[in-house]
Amino acid sequence: MSEPVPVVTQDGQQPPRTIPGLVRLSARRFAGLTAVSDGPARLTFAELGDRVLEAARAFMASGVRPGDRVGLWAPNSCRWVVAALGVVAAGGVVVPINTRYRGPEAHDLLARTSARLLVVEQGFLGYDHVGAVRNAPADEAGPVPLDLQLIVDLAAAPAGTDGVTSWAELLAGAAAVAETDALAVADRVRPEDMSEIIFTSGTTGRAKGVTLSHGAGIDLYQPYGEIWGVRPGDRYLICLPFFHTGGLKAGILTSLLFGMTMVPMAVYDPVTAMQVIERERISVMNGSPTIYTSILDHRDRSRYDLSSLRVAATGAAIVPQRLVERARTELPFQNFITAYGLTECCGTATMCRSTDSTQVVAATNGSALPGVELRVVDRDGNALAPGEAGEVLIRGGNVTRGYWQDPEATAAAIDAAGWLHTGDIGTLDAAGQLKITDRLKDLFIVGGFNVSPAEVEQVMARHPDISEVAVVGVPDDRLGEVAKAFVITKHDRHPGQQEVIAWCRERLANFKVPRSIEFVSVLPRNASGKVLKRELRQTPAAPAAAPPDRARA
Repeated sequence: MSEPVPVVTQDGQQPPRTIPGLVRLSARRFAGLTAVSDGPARLTFAELGDRVLEAARAFMASGVRPGDRVGLWAPNSCRWVVAALGVVAAGGVVVPINTRYRGPEAHDLLARTSARLLVVEQGFLGYDHVGAVRNAPADEAGPVPLDLQLIVDLAAAPAGTDGVTSWAELLAGAAAVAETDALAVADRVRPEDMSEIIFTSGTTGRAKGVTLSHGAGIDLYQPYGEIWGVRPGDRYLICLPFFHTGGLKAGILTSLLFGMTMVPMAVYDPVTAMQVIERERISVMNGSPTIYTSILDHRDRSRYDLSSLRVAATGAAIVPQRLVERARTELPFQNFITAYGLTECCGTATMCRSTDSTQVVAATNGSALPGVELRVVDRDGNALAPGEAGEVLIRGGNVTRGYWQDPEATAAAIDAAGWLHTGDIGTLDAAGQLKITDRLKDLFIVGGFNVSPAEVEQVMARHPDISEVAVVGVPDDRLGEVAKAFVITKHDRHPGQQEVIAWCRERLANFKVPRSIEFVSVLPRNASGKVLKRELRQTPAAPAAAPPDRARA
């Protein structure tokens, strides 16, 4: 099994392998650089270090002890950064909660982790977070009662809400804990200690809590940032949510390691993003493919100065090749790469290198990061030859030790040799480049032939009028299943169903061609940008747009 790979910073220092230690080192190394720029809220790295220590003292005064879990249910903001880092500096464990979750879902996570404290931004997007948690139906919340001692509002506690403390009131309690005592607690945090429990999206069932440790994230994202090519003073637009590894690890943690300015976005919107890029002179971006597509296809893109953009990454199981080609030619990025990973491996396992060609970046997910091993195996677990498709397995220090209080799910995902079974289908070439081709659960069978939705999507994405596409299998009386495509068109483009199907027939075997096309304005996605294909499969069946070719289907 792979051991952690010691990493050394660009100035020759080996970073501490705990997040509290990293915060303090960053405060010294990058003291005068801006750490966070969030509207009027701006902190240098030195100021961020002071704020994190103050927050740690406040959490300790409120009763948080090493190992205690603290829920954090709020959008990206400067205070989210300070709160999360303050919790782990106090020895606690952050339980980030998806901002799209409703009361019963949040209640379930808080109950399952026995969280002692909940931090919210009450009223975000008009939702009553406090009331929703307190009034969650008992049959949906589960049998375990909440163990919350306190609810903290990152904004201001609502008038008349009992048991809710404002962020300012929480910080006022820091005076009860001496700085030396707080620093002593932070110094006792170990690299193997848990830093977060990040719950999976739950797109295929009940969400599972992935446990992550301090050292694993630092060991992974130091070489990640070096390979990516980020540097002190870069300004990083963090579109991915902080409750996701993309925002928390590739975002906050990498910024601490490399001295980048974090510019958090609470809600993504392409116009707002382009305005921020222009105003803040953003040089670094990371996000799901749809984030870049929304900018590339926006009718007003030319009105904004995007010339500061230098480095970008996108990650998803399947990244449209056409998107990579366009991003590397139509936007000013010097380095636009693809990467791949899961929450269960701290968010990343592979990434492309700056020396990789556009073809490699567009067609693969890159090669393994230092300390990470990859295998592609058949259904019996036998290793496959280069180029043969099978399930992708990952092993290394970045792999979770398991799901929170769920040994059965842990054993099903991680075998006795430490290999994480991803559920993704892919190939490894002779050079070690990984190419994810599909999800095991997304494959469907048309008349006895396997169909890869991702293959169909890659072809359809090259249609001149198509912006985004998702393909699923739907029931068919004769063939068992057939392909159905959900399509978002580019602005002012309105191809007909038959036109798109005819275009596909020229490029795909008949059994792969969608039998129906549904034009939509949006695709259902989870917060990390993954299309929720389960929801698409549940849409009412539509009549076939073209009769199948019975001789060839």
